[in-house]
Amino acid sequence: MSVLGPLLFRPSPIPFPLIPSVSHSTTTTTAPKSFSRNNNSTLSLVHHKRRHSKSYLERQSAILELQQTSQSHLDSALARLGGMLKVQDLNAVLRSFGKLNRWHDLSQLFEWMQQNGKINASSYSSYMKFMGKNLNPVKAMEIFNGIKDESAKKNIFICNSVLSCLVRNGKFDSSIKLFRQMKQDGLMSDAVTYSTLLAGCIKVKHGYSKALELVRELQHNGLHMDSVIYGTLLAVCASNNKLEEAESYFNQMKDEGHSPNVFHYSSLLNAYSINGNYKKADELVQDMKSAGLVPNKVILTTLLKVYVRGGLFEKSRELLAELGTLGYADEEMPYCLLMDGLAKAGHIDEAKSLFDEMKEKSVRSDGYAHSIIISAFSRGGLLEEAKQLARDFEATFDRYDLVMLNTMLCAYCRAGEMESVMQMLRKMDELAISPDYNTFQILIKFFCKEKLYLLAYQTMEDMHSKGHQPDEDLCSTLIFHLGKIKAHSEAFSVYSILRYSKRTMCKALHEKTLHILIAGGLLKDAYVVVKDNAGLISKPAVKKFATAFLESGNINLINDVIKAIHGSGCKIDQGLFQMAISRYIARPEKKELLLQLLQWMPGQGYVVDSSTRNLILKNSHLFGRQLIAEILSKQHMVSKALRSC
Repeated sequence: MSVLGPLLFRPSPIPFPLIPSVSHSTTTTTAPKSFSRNNNSTLSLVHHKRRHSKSYLERQSAILELQQTSQSHLDSALARLGGMLKVQDLNAVLRSFGKLNRWHDLSQLFEWMQQNGKINASSYSSYMKFMGKNLNPVKAMEIFNGIKDESAKKNIFICNSVLSCLVRNGKFDSSIKLFRQMKQDGLMSDAVTYSTLLAGCIKVKHGYSKALELVRELQHNGLHMDSVIYGTLLAVCASNNKLEEAESYFNQMKDEGHSPNVFHYSSLLNAYSINGNYKKADELVQDMKSAGLVPNKVILTTLLKVYVRGGLFEKSRELLAELGTLGYADEEMPYCLLMDGLAKAGHIDEAKSLFDEMKEKSVRSDGYAHSIIISAFSRGGLLEEAKQLARDFEATFDRYDLVMLNTMLCAYCRAGEMESVMQMLRKMDELAISPDYNTFQILIKFFCKEKLYLLAYQTMEDMHSKGHQPDEDLCSTLIFHLGKIKAHSEAFSVYSILRYSKRTMCKALHEKTLHILIAGGLLKDAYVVVKDNAGLISKPAVKKFATAFLESGNINLINDVIKAIHGSGCKIDQGLFQMAISRYIARPEKKELLLQLLQWMPGQGYVVDSSTRNLILKNSHLFGRQLIAEILSKQHMVSKALRSC
């Protein structure tokens, strides 16, 4: 669960005129001192009211009416009032719907504006911004791609809005791809563009290196780093464990004359929490106070995280008490930070005591505290306590998220509560919560522990189909057990899942899988393993495979198998050649394969021995006596040459 990711805000530029407030603005002027109140005159203040035209007042009334119109009557209201409104008026209503999360009304109004030609760049920009807030990047992209006006497609505010929508919804790669296309189409990006894309680097793999590429590009384009960009870079450093780099950017920002605000300080504090560097954290907070800034809830909670990571539990308790006094501990997060630290340090009783204290104080909770203590009980072997607390959560909370469901699932799995496990899975289905990597890992381990290996296999297949790459150790364990229960084909499927993933495989796993396939008679699959990994498999195992294949494998692949084994550096003995040739003699229609093998042998330094030669001559009438005699003659010459060496 994410903790205290600092938020950075850039004041939005205002490219279009603002719509005046619906309430009439007034200006008030104080009367000169020479004006005095007497018995006959009460005038001491002159009010100069700004007068508006009748059409203006009608438009303001229409704006107000649209803003207050219910969803079911919006169509008729637009038909009646839309004609008198200007684009900027409709934009004001659009923004009002977005701020109130009236997503259906927002889309309905925007579509009406498109259909009636009352739309401008500000309309597109606002709509895409709110689509990001509504977690609907697909719709935003659909609108952007549908823009026919090329100049509008290069409008910086529209482009920044659609990029922000993608970034906000975790579509960083898509945002970068679109950004590159925008530049090819003529976009002149600004500092907001880069700060938007940099924000996407906070939560992606290798985010720091990607952020550096954007910074270099920004500087190459002659743009300057401002306080927002520095703040975003600090957050990227913190999320990518780049402490020294974070300090460097912080100092560089100050050297360039930018004054750090609370978000810069909280980002650097977050970086110090990586290794619990409480000394530097304390110095930073003191520096912040000296600059005239007062530590807020975010700063103090981040400082608490630093203390916990540094193992300063007494100091953490004192800071937690201070947070409570300031009214900053009315939600569970500060308690959770300390509880999690105590639990992971083995102080389960102290963590549970803090959990009880939190409940006594009626601190608002989303169930994360339950998750921490349930996990702690499970790790500590207190399975009954973990089960009881999981049931307490189910009775107390009428809501679930994936983290909590995984925690409870893990507790029930460790306790061996099959019925409760199934109940949790049904709950996930009911709530349409998709399992993640951790869910699948928990279930596969549990099914293996319960010796339900085929169920574990089906779960791994499902895991793979959902795009998750399984852990190698878990795959290896499952392959072994599937082999034991003679589920040879399933074992090879698990091997293939791992083999075609991007993970590095243990060398021994190839040979382990090969033995399982040979035992199951899956010789064609075994051939794939040997062909691709012969150098990683022992020679005795390769020979065992060769013997099995030449004895009963697909006759059409015998020559390929022999060549693959030879190519791996293994010497093929006469016994294997005799097996192959015997199978060809038993199937005269495979004449061409026999001839190809006999012709290939001399070039690699192989010749048949006397017993195999006699067998061939005895059956030469099946393959053409003259041709067989010529081939064997060549082999004899090679044999003499080899002996003379």
